[in-house]
Amino acid sequence: MSSDDKPASTYRYDEKPVYTSSSGCPVFDPQSSQRVGENGPLLLQDFHLIDLLAHFDRERIPERVVHAKGAGAYGEFEVTRDITDICSADMFSKVGKKTKCVVRFSTVGGEKGSADSARDPRGFAIKFYTDEGNWDWVFNNTPIFFLRDPSKFPLFIHTQKRNPQTNLKDATMFWDYLSTHHESVHQVMHLFSDRGTPYSYRHMNGYSGHTYKFTKPDGCFKYIQIHLKTDQGSKTFTNDEAARMASENPDWHTQDLFEAISRGEYPSWTVYIQVLDPAEAKKFRWNIFDLTKVWPQGEVPLRPIGKFTLNKNPENYFAEIEQAAFSPSHMVPGVEPSADPVLQSRLFSYPDTHRHRLGVNYQQIPVNCPLRAFNPYQRDGSMAINGNYGSNPNYPSSFRPLIHKPVQPFQQQEQWAGAAVNFQFTVTDDDYVQADGLWQVLGRTPGQQDNFVYNVASHLQAARPEVRENTYEMFTRVNKDLGERIRKLTEEKAKASNQPKL
Repeated sequence: MSSDDKPASTYRYDEKPVYTSSSGCPVFDPQSSQRVGENGPLLLQDFHLIDLLAHFDRERIPERVVHAKGAGAYGEFEVTRDITDICSADMFSKVGKKTKCVVRFSTVGGEKGSADSARDPRGFAIKFYTDEGNWDWVFNNTPIFFLRDPSKFPLFIHTQKRNPQTNLKDATMFWDYLSTHHESVHQVMHLFSDRGTPYSYRHMNGYSGHTYKFTKPDGCFKYIQIHLKTDQGSKTFTNDEAARMASENPDWHTQDLFEAISRGEYPSWTVYIQVLDPAEAKKFRWNIFDLTKVWPQGEVPLRPIGKFTLNKNPENYFAEIEQAAFSPSHMVPGVEPSADPVLQSRLFSYPDTHRHRLGVNYQQIPVNCPLRAFNPYQRDGSMAINGNYGSNPNYPSSFRPLIHKPVQPFQQQEQWAGAAVNFQFTVTDDDYVQADGLWQVLGRTPGQQDNFVYNVASHLQAARPEVRENTYEMFTRVNKDLGERIRKLTEEKAKASNQPKL
């Protein structure tokens, strides 16, 4: 192909390309088909028609098992504060350094066609194209989650999907799980407050949830959590507003993000970290590897480090957002995972689902490509389209040795010893403390506690009576008044409702 030629994928609106088949052959009429006479059968030799139908049959790829409905955009991160005292990552190497990124927002439990405004946590994933590889932040819009034992994740997600018999969303399934796994109650408090129905993606925060490690070449490290605070201000729907928006414009969040960027109203977020020294972590009241707990900001203050801004919409949603593949295991030198068991499980699960959904060579898809990568030991496989490393040896070769950059291994940062055990967190009184703290925070804003009780009752009233009783008990352990208020309103709604309890 000469330098003047352009592949079909790069044609712009001001150009006039000739329509062809997928193999490049000009087609006389793309809407006609070859047949015997005017009324006879079609001809199998009509490659354009057969190819068109065959490709159409294969247009859809598996949707994400969670976070199926989403929207995204491109942007840029800028370092605003020096943190080289605790982290050697190149992205933070100097104040003013800028790094390109792509962001995808999403709901969690709904299918690809579900409503943006549904009551659900939101995914907040960012891929930074750093000079030392892609670094993915696979965050949510809540600082905690429903579980801390990774084996519970598939079981929990099943309860957020559809009943396997009726194929309907099922309040009994939903609350039966939550009311028998009380470690989830802190996240439930977030979800059923008005924070569970953000007004738009632009008006919500993001949180790492997990604990990570920022490291230095000398072997020292700090435990950190990351917070993304919206510069647009937090804004939410009430339960009734969210339901109305779901019927009037189920794609509202997607539309709002795209149109704001098109208008030049670029949304931005200020990035903060919380920092704990390993010695402090050992004395900290809360287990820093427990995904159901926050680090109180009064004890571990926020430290600003930078800002990122979204300033460019994708040109093709499928190519650039649907095929974007984020994983917590995509890290860079200077950053490492902690021993958080849910994080550890995600290090495997996310790349594995990308291999299933997009293929083993998903990293070759342009939106997922790092700025530079050289790994000739990973070869072949479906859709290897980047030259497959040409004639480079696919083994450690004496005549073409690879250059290795010294990278401090995490074994020198942190060492573990012990017998293999089967472990599961147990629920204690501490699991209700932070949930009650959030209940008190809601009480500082008029109407927010009332909204919470209304939101829970509106959903819980459709569950079976025994499940409702278990749920009242859970909320009563958080706060006696909270439990009584939810019981009273839920039973009133259940009595007034004639819908069957599945």
